[in-house]
Amino acid sequence: MAQTPSNAAAKKRPATKTTQITKPAAAPKAVKAAPNSTAKPVKEKKVKVVRDSFTLPKTELLQIADMKKRAMALGVEVKKSELIRAGLQALSTMADAPFKKALGNVPTIKTGRPAKA
Repeated sequence: MAQTPSNAAAKKRPATKTTQITKPAAAPKAVKAAPNSTAKPVKEKKVKVVRDSFTLPKTELLQIADMKKRAMALGVEVKKSELIRAGLQALSTMADAPFKKALGNVPTIKTGRPAKA
């Protein structure tokens, strides 16, 4: 049996507007932190690392080597970059006056690659 256009229109009724009854917001429930041994640890976001190069006097490079030896004597294996980052952390915690004094103790050097001998 073929459907007439009026039959098809009758079957496809327009959606009726329904009213939603909203309930008043319930007070937030206190949630107890249950010890869950199967909980996944929160992953820390990886910090993007950048490779950089800089000019350094040989005496300060030797100081880095001495500090690496000092760290090894304390039982801590450390890389040059970690020593520099530790120095940055130490500088960032200083107040302005000691920070300015520390910067004043570092001589300005010519930047760039040394001339070939």
